Amino acid sequence: MSFQSRPKPSLSLRKSSLSLRRPSRSLLRPSRSPRVGLVQVCLAGVLWGTGGLTVQAIRAIDPLHPLTISAWRLAIAAVVLLGGALVLRSAGAVVGLLRRSPRRVVAVALGTAAYQFLYFSAVTHAGVTVATMVSLGLAPILLFLAPGAGRPQRRTPGDVAVLTTALAGLALVSLSAGHGTGGTSPMLGVIEACASGSAYAAATRAGWSLSRAAAPTVVTTATTTIGALALIPLAAAFAGPLYPHEPRAWVWLGYLGVMTMALAYTLFYAGLRTVPAGSAAIATLLEPVTAAVLAAAVFGERLRVAGTIGCILVLAAVAGLGRTNPRRGR
Repeated sequence: MSFQSRPKPSLSLRKSSLSLRRPSRSLLRPSRSPRVGLVQVCLAGVLWGTGGLTVQAIRAIDPLHPLTISAWRLAIAAVVLLGGALVLRSAGAVVGLLRRSPRRVVAVALGTAAYQFLYFSAVTHAGVTVATMVSLGLAPILLFLAPGAGRPQRRTPGDVAVLTTALAGLALVSLSAGHGTGGTSPMLGVIEACASGSAYAAATRAGWSLSRAAAPTVVTTATTTIGALALIPLAAAFAGPLYPHEPRAWVWLGYLGVMTMALAYTLFYAGLRTVPAGSAAIATLLEPVTAAVLAAAVFGERLRVAGTIGCILVLAAVAGLGRTNPRRGR
């Protein structure tokens, strides 16, 4: 009895089958390309730009304290991310990251929780214009000028031009959009905005190195969970009502937690694997530009000539990040 051996598939067929089985790269996955990383950070900034309008929508329905909104944002995102970790069987990686780098994870988590709460409070006390200009303008200066975090010790004329263009554009957008009332305590709001920008810079710099220690979803899950555990007790003790009574407010809270927290930070940490922290801070200046455009579209606030020029300058600065030798900071 003879047996015929089956012919072995050719090398080309095996390569084609492997290529069919290989999943395509997603924006949620880390990339070795600095340009892809920059796109990921920019998308995070756009999603964050919808956060301010979402908070306004929530407070229009149910006037929750900014601390309560921040706590729910982190809590909802943590539940979604932990559920995803269980489904993807990456919970062990989250625990492993906490064991390897507990101090850095806690630092990023507390920085993230602090700057979003301080920013919401600054908007309440000093108005949208002052809070946006001070907090989002201070962070790029601190990160872009400080050595380390993926940036070289010496700054080039291109670095200075990108930073100047971004801050000039941000100033024009902030001063022409929103038309804030000035708030109830302008000086307190300015202090809160400065603290918010400093916390954001610290969290971004710590997150830059942390993003290289684990996958973006793992970093986001660990830091978001710790941040939620830190804010929930504070909200329960000092922020008044703990939950909204209107179903519509819950819908907006869900969007705030899933889209502007879980998804946005996953994109952000994925981008930080290849984008220097200072460049990432400037790229996220798309946040106020997005907020200004949406405010004009949703609330009928007109973007004046200065605001339009500011949007163009910020976009030009972000585009310039891809031309200032993005690989040298790796």
